[in-house]
Amino acid sequence: MLRAAVVGVGSIGRNHARVYRESPNAELVGVVDGNAETVAKIAQQRNVAGFTTLDEMLDKAKPDIVTVSVPTEAHLVVAEQLIERGIHVLVEKPIASTVEQAQTMIALAEEHGVVLAVGHIERHNPAISELTKRIANDELGKIFQLSARRIGPFPARIRDVGVLLDLATHDLDVITSIVDSPVKRVMAETLSGINTDREDMVNGLVRFENGALGVIDINWMTPTKVRELSVIGAKGRFLVNYLTQELYFYENDVAPSSWDSLSVLRGVGEGNVIGYKINRVEPLKAEVEDFIEAVKTNGKPKVTGRDGLRSLYLAQSMVESGLTGNPIHFSDEQQALVSGG
Repeated sequence: MLRAAVVGVGSIGRNHARVYRESPNAELVGVVDGNAETVAKIAQQRNVAGFTTLDEMLDKAKPDIVTVSVPTEAHLVVAEQLIERGIHVLVEKPIASTVEQAQTMIALAEEHGVVLAVGHIERHNPAISELTKRIANDELGKIFQLSARRIGPFPARIRDVGVLLDLATHDLDVITSIVDSPVKRVMAETLSGINTDREDMVNGLVRFENGALGVIDINWMTPTKVRELSVIGAKGRFLVNYLTQELYFYENDVAPSSWDSLSVLRGVGEGNVIGYKINRVEPLKAEVEDFIEAVKTNGKPKVTGRDGLRSLYLAQSMVESGLTGNPIHFSDEQQALVSGG
């Protein structure tokens, strides 16, 4: 059984501690936080040793795997200490504050032969897993558009990033994992200075080399919570509700029976609406178990460090587009940064 610890037990990290405590495949051996009162509370709740410094936890608890859930600017500093000791790391998203920091983290993990997973939790939503499987089985045909809506009220927790790095990275990760094509360009319009000094709202576009179009509508300014993904293709439309873990397919009644590069979509008509049975699970539990399995088998986690780098680079490019009002075009070298995998 793997020995697990969590560094940073704020609103997200304390849930990682809970999941490790409940896992049949890991033993929670320590939690770390600079706030002595916070760490004492979580340590008591989870019946585990609490520490206020990383070094003390590493020396006494000796974990095999660690979740890093500290503020983004400290991700590399903490992950570096863990990786250099041969400890496998699950780092919360975004992977780091800068592309250079993310690249350093990935290189360190590869050098030391440890698993580096990134906490893009929506990839572990069972509705997204089912959607991905069905698209891979060509049940949608050629993909035309992926449209993500992630809107809701402004959360009370303190943040160090705007909506693009905090929220849109979820959807950028999902849509780029579905579309098997390099990103050609991105563009975004943003609004700032309402809830934070960073962007509070974004409407963005992602154009893929194969012609598919990604659309994101993200904000924390809406008095109702919506988490949806729509994927339109030659054979119809898939709709995912992240919150209820539901997946529906709206059939194009006049779609061709097969699709290739020479086919022409000659019309669209309303067909059957199909709701798929989803075995609901807590995405965080699925994420942690995926990480544990990758460590045990020396395999790849569902969301790798390079996937995290891709989402970070795309989000930061959209921040730049929002500030300048210009689209961001990617060269061949830049496309390598957003290849993922």
